[in-house]
Amino acid sequence: MSAYDYLIVGAGLYGSVFARQMLDRGKKVLVVEKRGHVAGNIYTERVGEIDVHKYGAHIFHTSDAEVWAYVQQFAHFLPFINQPIANYKGEIYNLPFNMNTFARLWGVARPEQAQAVIEEQRRALAGKTPANLEEQAISLVGTDIYEKLIKGYTEKQWGAECKDLPAFIIRRLPVRFTYDNNYFNDLYQGVPEEGYTALVERLLEGADVRLDTDYLADRAYWDAQADTIVYTGPVDAFYEFRYGALDYRTLRFEEETLLVENYQGVAVMNFTDRETPYTRIIEHKHFTKAADAETIITREYPAAWQPGDEPFYPLNDEKNCERFAQYETLMQQEARVRFGGRLGRYRYYDMHQVVRLALDDAAKEC
Repeated sequence: MSAYDYLIVGAGLYGSVFARQMLDRGKKVLVVEKRGHVAGNIYTERVGEIDVHKYGAHIFHTSDAEVWAYVQQFAHFLPFINQPIANYKGEIYNLPFNMNTFARLWGVARPEQAQAVIEEQRRALAGKTPANLEEQAISLVGTDIYEKLIKGYTEKQWGAECKDLPAFIIRRLPVRFTYDNNYFNDLYQGVPEEGYTALVERLLEGADVRLDTDYLADRAYWDAQADTIVYTGPVDAFYEFRYGALDYRTLRFEEETLLVENYQGVAVMNFTDRETPYTRIIEHKHFTKAADAETIITREYPAAWQPGDEPFYPLNDEKNCERFAQYETLMQQEARVRFGGRLGRYRYYDMHQVVRLALDDAAKEC
């Protein structure tokens, strides 16, 4: 008999929620994690009173009351309304696109005036079906918003010109004809007071956790430890790249401590011009209003992914979707293995979606 009921590969949010559900049913759970810490990409590190988001800004938001109630069992959430700022060559704009943005762009004060400007600029396509991301964006919000607030940021994010990117990357762009700077429409929004790492550690209480452990380096040994495997790593690596590697975008982070109390006045500032090499600066203390005399910022640089890099964003273009479909056929044939999370499912998920997915998948184990 196996020593454990479940082996969970990866101590990120999906794996940790799944582990918690199994532990609460009296199952024995072993978690192996390649990194030297739990919490995956939502890992936070406490420096003084500041929780530093080591892999990019994470704000928990959802309209799913069950998911919101679930995560609050493991952390006290401070209210936080995400109100990011766009910086275009020193010009400051509110995000998402709203009446404050339009007033700054065009000097308009009423919704009907902003609507008229956008409609006039959308006519640049003359009813043409968008053939690429550039045309898709203009068809949704017009030329001014596209040129100042979308084009440069998107080209940095994806490492290609917008006219060479597929239209489906932007399915919709939120436009609000109100003076509302709340980036999300969700009913619930906040950040854990003690950071995400503490939340995940509570989820994993009762599990055996092995850090700095590469499951794929000794798969036969680890598979023998449990009846069922829950795999949250890259699915192409699981199958030894049988159909080729799936593509991702990665990120590089440049962290700096500054001897000032307040550097930019907001948690997240996006830099939307093409010339600035990073896409955003995160000032971590603003998430929890930490009172430290110093501040910590992180500049975020998107980059082309290479084997060995951390995969952050699945590149779900036509080629990769077709390749993943081949892997998905193999996944569906697995009797002992479950696949979860962004890498296991090769899909971008927000945190609340990851929690919902893990809860639903765990429920199927009954």
